[in-house]
Amino acid sequence: MNIACGKSAITPIPSLADLYDPRTMPPDLAKAHAKLDKAVDAAYGYKGTNNDSERVAFLVDLYQKMTSLLTVEKEKTVNRLVKTIK
Repeated sequence: MNIACGKSAITPIPSLADLYDPRTMPPDLAKAHAKLDKAVDAAYGYKGTNNDSERVAFLVDLYQKMTSLLTVEKEKTVNRLVKTIK
C-alpha cells in the first residue's frame, strides 16, 4: 500500500475484455495478432478479407472437412477389419 497517497502501488491486471477492446488494445498485442493472422492465412490458404468472423468461418469449415474425412477413413478401416474377421 502506498501510504503517501492511500492507494495501492500495484497496477491492476487488465481483464481480457479490456485487452481485446479494439479501442484500447495495446499496440504490441494488436501487432502480434496481425502477425499471427498472416501466418494462419498463409498456412491454411485463406485468401479472404481481414475480417475475423470470415477467417474463423473459413477455419471451422476447413476443420469440419478434415475431420469428416477422418470419419470416412475410420469407417473404411472398420469395414475392412469386419470383412477379414468374417
